[in-house]
Amino acid sequence: MTNQNVVVSKAKSVAVTVAVTVTVANQSMFSSSVPKPRTAEAGGGGGCFPIPRNIKLLKVETEGGAARVNAWVDSLRASSPPRVKSATETVDYSSWNLHHPSAMSMFEEITNYSKGKQVVLFLDYDGTLSPIVEDPDRAFMSREMRNAVKAAARYFPTAIVSGRCRDKVHSFVKLGELYYAGSHGMDIKGPSKSSKYKNGNQAVLFQPASEFVPMIDEVCKILVEKTRSISGARVENNKFCLSVHFRCVDEKSWAALAEQVRLVLNEYPKLRLTQGRKVLEIRPTIKWDKGKALEFLLESLGYANSNEVLPVYIGDDRTDEDAFKVLRDRGQGFGILVSKVPKETNASYSLQEPAEVKDFLRRLVEWKRLSKQQSN
Repeated sequence: MTNQNVVVSKAKSVAVTVAVTVTVANQSMFSSSVPKPRTAEAGGGGGCFPIPRNIKLLKVETEGGAARVNAWVDSLRASSPPRVKSATETVDYSSWNLHHPSAMSMFEEITNYSKGKQVVLFLDYDGTLSPIVEDPDRAFMSREMRNAVKAAARYFPTAIVSGRCRDKVHSFVKLGELYYAGSHGMDIKGPSKSSKYKNGNQAVLFQPASEFVPMIDEVCKILVEKTRSISGARVENNKFCLSVHFRCVDEKSWAALAEQVRLVLNEYPKLRLTQGRKVLEIRPTIKWDKGKALEFLLESLGYANSNEVLPVYIGDDRTDEDAFKVLRDRGQGFGILVSKVPKETNASYSLQEPAEVKDFLRRLVEWKRLSKQQSN
């Protein structure tokens, strides 16, 4: 199994105590989120797009260069399994699947949890709605997947939560009725047209890392230059974070690439490194991630601490674990991991690939449609 968090050495750590203060009318913070679905305790209602204050910066690793690079490379290898599974891996997957059963085979159980509740869908993009491709600019979703997401949004508030910049994800999905949380939730916007959901006629716009944009731009230019000699390396500017793609980089060059990234980040202690599927993510050190974005959107929709909601988060990446953990801790709703290989995860269920995600969404829509017909 692969670890779900970036591995770092036992280097000395320095706590950064600077805080980012966001001023807004409603300053309530939210709860957390879920393992196996179960009813949450009844609580207070939501707010009207509340924005939390004093978003603290996280602890930053400042030393331990070579050891950290080696740990990153080991973690990169662990997260990049061979395309063809061995017999042993197949057995391991069967065992793992007992604890994270297919959301399709457990569909009746899922719908039983959903009865009497408003399902809210949170969907990662790359590897979930679209296949992972070598060129990130060509990660297009199929027409069938777009139709499935569009149909789901008719019945359930639906958000796309991605590490990509919000504009890029929107250009791929092309559905105005969705909520979009780009840059790992650091850039959130609501539907561009009126919605039937609570507070749906108000556009959510939340950017807790705005002050980091000049720094991100600066680091992007430096990394583009520093990694130019490494064949296949690509730096993607996602506005509030950066993605260093190594999908097309020879494995022998991974250590050199990680070392270049480390050397650059040494000069920027307010930025941190996390890891995704064949990508290194550089983000501001603010304590904000996909899990926080999920909580923010639930409260924005009026479902904070509500026992009338069932959040469902579908994703394939390590960064989605932040949202899975929120749901597990919340004890309400559940995560679905998209993976063909065993992974340590906080998700309750699994699907193997985007095609199964599409089928799951279609089935969920059909279940809801029939339920409405029977209740009329």
